[in-house]
Amino acid sequence: MNVSNNYKIIKFQNDRLYETEDTIVSEYPLTLFVNDEEFATLVCTPTHFDEMVIGFLASEGVIRFHDDIKDLRIDEDTGFAYVTLNHNITVHQQQYSKRFIGSCCGKSRQFYLQNDVKTAKTSTSTIKIKASTCIQLMNDMQASSKVFQHTGGVHNAALCTADELLVSRTDIGRHNALDKLFGYSILTRMPVRDKIIVFSGRISSEVLVKASKIGVGIVLSKSAPTDLAIKMAHDLNITAVGFIRGNAFNVYSHPERIVED
Repeated sequence: MNVSNNYKIIKFQNDRLYETEDTIVSEYPLTLFVNDEEFATLVCTPTHFDEMVIGFLASEGVIRFHDDIKDLRIDEDTGFAYVTLNHNITVHQQQYSKRFIGSCCGKSRQFYLQNDVKTAKTSTSTIKIKASTCIQLMNDMQASSKVFQHTGGVHNAALCTADELLVSRTDIGRHNALDKLFGYSILTRMPVRDKIIVFSGRISSEVLVKASKIGVGIVLSKSAPTDLAIKMAHDLNITAVGFIRGNAFNVYSHPERIVED
C-alpha cells in the first residue's frame, strides 16, 4: 500500500503559475473491531498496522501485554482490523464504542481523563543524556523519515537510547506515530524505562500522558509544550524538552536528566 502518491498541481513561484507534480501523503481510515464490537476508526498513514493497533489498545488500557490478544487480523482491502482478546473489556464499552480518532490535533481525539489516570505511570527512569545528543537524535530522526522529506505531511517519532536512535515511525497522526512505537515495544518486549522518545510534534497533555503510558522518562520535541503538559511532566517525573532547533532547546521539567557534555 502506498504511503504517498503523486498529483498534478498548479504551483506559484518566482511570480508565475505553472503546472508540476507534488508528492502527497496517503490518508487511510482503519476501523477497529474488538471482540466483534466496533471500537474506533483510526485515520492513519498505511504502515505498521499491527504495531499501531496494539499500541492504541495498550494506550487505552484495553491490553497490557501482547499475550492479552488472542487474534489480530488486518484486512487492508476493506480497511478493517479485527482483534479478539483473551478477556472481556472491563471498562464501560460506551466510553470507547464507535469513536472517530482523527489525524489532526485537538478535540478530534477524545481525551478521557478517568481512563488516563488509571493507565498513566510515574516514571522511575534514571537515564541521563548529553545536551548535544538531544540535538543529534532529533536530526537523526528527521533524516530517517523519507516520507517526511518527500511530503512534509507527517509526524515522526522515535525510541532512542542516550546514545542512538533505535526505531522510528511516521504517521499523519501524531498519536498514531507514538502508538506505533508503543506497539513495537510490546511486540518486541523492549524494555523502555531506559529509553527516550524523540518527537516532531508539540508536547500536548495527551502526548505527555501517552509517553508516561509507554514508560519513558524523557521526551524530546522539535516543537512547543503546553502548560498542562508541563504540569503533568512535573507530576509524572518526565523530562520535557522542546524547541530542539539548530543548536538550542528548552528544558521544561526535571532538568537533572540533561547534562552538559
